[in-house]
Amino acid sequence: MPWIQVKLQGTGTDNEQIEDLLLELGAVSVTLEDSADQPLFEPPPGATPMWDAITYTGLFDAATDMDLVEMALRNELGADLPVRVEALEDKNWEREWMKNYKPIPFGNRLWVCPSWLTPPDPNAVNMLLDPGLAFGTGTHPTTAMCLQWLDAHDVAGKVAMDFGCGSGILAIAAALLGAKKIYCIDNDPQALLATRENAERNGVRDRIEILTPEQLKSDIQVDVMLANILAGPLVSLAPQLSAHTKPGGDIVLSGILAEQASSVSDAYTPWFDMNAPLQTEDWIRLSGQKRA
Repeated sequence: MPWIQVKLQGTGTDNEQIEDLLLELGAVSVTLEDSADQPLFEPPPGATPMWDAITYTGLFDAATDMDLVEMALRNELGADLPVRVEALEDKNWEREWMKNYKPIPFGNRLWVCPSWLTPPDPNAVNMLLDPGLAFGTGTHPTTAMCLQWLDAHDVAGKVAMDFGCGSGILAIAAALLGAKKIYCIDNDPQALLATRENAERNGVRDRIEILTPEQLKSDIQVDVMLANILAGPLVSLAPQLSAHTKPGGDIVLSGILAEQASSVSDAYTPWFDMNAPLQTEDWIRLSGQKRA
């Protein structure tokens, strides 16, 4: 089916007005992109950060009268508004989207593979994980560093916990690498659903227990604690994550910016001997062992 896209520039304060206007004019979808390479870091509680300069893209059916759409946009947003109208080539967009994803190796044994592709090494530990909800598919440095840690350590026969499990990628990797039980904890129902579906796809559902934080019993302790969330929650969760880690157990923390590493590490030093941080791009992975 052929499509036409409309691109226009705006600011973060305009986002609801522009999105609503494009949808009212018949756009089947509206996409927002950063126009100025502005990073968005951890927001304060309750805040939804937005870029200062945004490119808005509205996707319209090719039968739409784009002259009327453009006129309406200029009437509402200003006569000098730069509006770019482009015809999109008629392609199988689902196939085009799928082309962007390839199997990714993490260390020596572990691969993450989209389900529609044949794993490059059938003898490797292959996790089937499709891009979907934004809960982690291994492409972000924070997830990649945690997967590399799992690949490099012997978790066979151990009990692990993935606190803030998202897609379940870390828990599933631990299971495929031989962990006998993994607790997956998240307060987002969509994350818990994604974890369940991904665990079933990879044949490890019987070793994964999916819980909300309120359902997690205080006496549960694990050999490996994984938490790829954000620095603020990691600091506040330090006593709880420590309590759920056995003496001698490992902790792996990520979702931390370089400038936040010291404060997070300091929060865990009362219980753990922390290792030197590992950095990829602007992100840090911390790990340590709980003292007896």
